[in-house]
Amino acid sequence: MRSYGQYCSVAKALDVIGDRWTLLLVRELLLQGGCRYTDLLAGLPGISTNLLGDRLRHLEVNGLVQREAAPPPVATTLYHLTDAGRELEAVIRALGRFGARYMADFSDAEEFRSHWLAFPVSELLEDADPAGPLAVIEIRGGDRPASIELEGGQLRTTTTAAQNPDLILTGPAPLVLGLLTRQLTTAGAEQLGLTVEGSSSVLRRLRYLGPAAIDADRLTG
Repeated sequence: MRSYGQYCSVAKALDVIGDRWTLLLVRELLLQGGCRYTDLLAGLPGISTNLLGDRLRHLEVNGLVQREAAPPPVATTLYHLTDAGRELEAVIRALGRFGARYMADFSDAEEFRSHWLAFPVSELLEDADPAGPLAVIEIRGGDRPASIELEGGQLRTTTTAAQNPDLILTGPAPLVLGLLTRQLTTAGAEQLGLTVEGSSSVLRRLRYLGPAAIDADRLTG
C-alpha cells in the first residue's frame, strides 16, 4: 500500500483505509457482523478473491480487523471488526448521507444487495408518527427480502422476510427508493413497474431527511 508521506492525521487515515474497496469491506463487516470469506465476496460484487484477501490482510495488520476460528457447526474462519475498526461506522454513515445526492445516477448494470438498505434507511428516513403502531414494509428487490420496521419512533432493518408485513414492495431498487422517499407516488411507481401489495398508507409514516435521491424525470422519461 502506498503512503501519502504526510504528517497529517487525515493522510495517515487514508494510508490505511483510502484504497479502493477498503471502506466497502468495512461496510460489510458493520452490516453483517462476523463474516465468512464467502459472505464478504457475496457482499462485494466485482471484487476479485485475491484483492479481497489483500485488503483483509492490510486491515488486520493495521488493527482494524481480526479473525477467529468458529467452532462447529460453522467450523470456518470468521472476520470481525476490532474496536478501532468499529469507530469507522461514523465515517460510513457520513458517506451514506453524503452519497444520497448521487443515487439519481444509476444504471441497470449496477448491483444491489438488500442489506445495503440499512444505512440509508436509518440515516435518511424517520418515523413521522412515533406514537403509531408497529408497521412493517417488506422489500423484494435484491438478493433476498429485507424488511423495514417502524415502531416507537425508531426504524430498523432486517434481511429476513416479514411474517405479516403491512406493505410489500417488489421491483428495482431505484423505484423502491423513489417510493420510500416519496419522490414517486404509489401510482407513478406502479406505472413504472413496481408491484405494491398491502396498505400504502404506511408510507405516510416515513419522512425523508436527505437531498433528492432520485431523478423522477429520468425514471418517467
